[in-house]
Amino acid sequence: MGYSSAAFKGVSWMGFLRISTRLITFVRLAILARILIPAQFGVFGVATLVLSFLEVLTETGINVFLIQKRDEADKYINSAWIVSILRGCLIFLILAITAPFIANFFNSPESQKIILLIAFVPLIRGFINPSIINIQKEIQFQKEFYLRSILFFTDSLVVVIAAFVTRSAESFAYGLMVSAALEVVLSFIYFKPWPKLSFEAVKVKTIIGRGWWITLTGIFSYIADNGDNIAVGRILGTSSLGLYQMAYKISTLTISEIAEVVNKVAFPVYSKFSDDKERLLKAFWKVTWVSSAVALLAGFLIFIFAEQIVLIVAGKSWLSIVPIVQVLAIFGILRTVFGNFSSLFLALKKQDYVAKMTFFRVAALLIVIVPFVNIFGLVGAAFAMITSILVEIPVVLFLYYKISLSRNS
Repeated sequence: MGYSSAAFKGVSWMGFLRISTRLITFVRLAILARILIPAQFGVFGVATLVLSFLEVLTETGINVFLIQKRDEADKYINSAWIVSILRGCLIFLILAITAPFIANFFNSPESQKIILLIAFVPLIRGFINPSIINIQKEIQFQKEFYLRSILFFTDSLVVVIAAFVTRSAESFAYGLMVSAALEVVLSFIYFKPWPKLSFEAVKVKTIIGRGWWITLTGIFSYIADNGDNIAVGRILGTSSLGLYQMAYKISTLTISEIAEVVNKVAFPVYSKFSDDKERLLKAFWKVTWVSSAVALLAGFLIFIFAEQIVLIVAGKSWLSIVPIVQVLAIFGILRTVFGNFSSLFLALKKQDYVAKMTFFRVAALLIVIVPFVNIFGLVGAAFAMITSILVEIPVVLFLYYKISLSRNS
C-alpha cells in the first residue's frame, strides 16, 4: 500500500474519530452546562492548566523519538517505559505538594481538591505501554479509532454520571482517572512488545537528550495555548475563566480538530519518506491546501452562526460568550493553516524550528495578553491569541524558505 493511500485511510479514520468524539463532546457540554455553573468549569480549568504545564515541562518527546527511530524503536521500549513512569511520579508529587499554593494564586480554594484528584492522572498514565505508539508509527489508525473512541466514551460517561451525583467539578477528574486506568490495561492487552523494568542509562540519556527541543517546544506551546487562560483566571476570576474556556471549546473544536487529525497522520507519513525532500514538500502542500480550505469553511460557519451554536450547545445563560466565539473562530483558522508546518519540520528532524516558531508566538502573547484583558475583558484575550499567531506567521514562512533553499542547493 502506497503512502498516499495510507495517509488517506489514516486521515479518514482519524476524521471519523474526531467527528465521533466531538459529537460526544457537544452532547457532554450541553448536559454539563445545565448541571454545573461557569465557576465550576473554571475550577476544573485551573487544575487542568497546572497539569498541562507540568506535563509539558517534563515532556521527554518519547513518542516523537520512537516514530523517528523507525525499525529500531523496540530496542528503546524498556527505557521509554522507565522514563514515562518516573515522569508520572514526578508530576504527581509536584501537584500534591503545590496544590494549596496554586489554589491561592488563582484565588480559588475550591480548586485545591480538584488538583489533588487530578494528580493521579499522570501517575496512572505513566504506566501505559510505550508500544502503543506503533499505531501511529505503522499508520494503523483504524486501531487508533477504536482505542480512542472507547477511552473518550468512557471518560464522558463517567463525567456525566459523576456530575449528576456530585454536582461538582470533581466529576471531570473522575472521568480522566478512569479513562487513564483503562488505557493502561488496553495498552498491555493489545500491544507488543511488553516493556520491562530494566534501566539502561545510555538509552535513557539518549531519549531525554533527543527530547530537549520537544520539551522546549512543549513549554512554549503551553504558554502560547494557555497564556490567555492564566491571565483570565488570574485577573478576572474562575467564573470568567469558565466562560472563556467554554467559548474556546465551541469556537475551535471543529477547526482545531482539522489540524489535529491532519498533523497526527501527516507526521508519521512524512517521516516514512523524509529523505526524499522533493516528494515530502509536494505532499506537504497538498495536505496544507486541503486542510486550509476545510478550516476556512468551518471557521466561516462558526463565525456566522455563533449565537445559534452557543444556544444549542450551552443554552441561554451562556449567550455572553458569542463575541468571544466569533473572534476565536478567526484564531482557529489561522492556527490550522500555519500549524501544518510543525509536522513538516518534525519529519525533517527540525525540532528546533518548531521551538523557534512557537517562541515568537509566546513572546507576542506575553506582551499583549495582560493589557488586552485589562482593557477589553474576555474578548481582549481572544484578540491577544490572534495577535500571537500573526507574529508567528512570518517566522514560519522564513523557516520554510530555509528548507526550500536547502532542497535546491
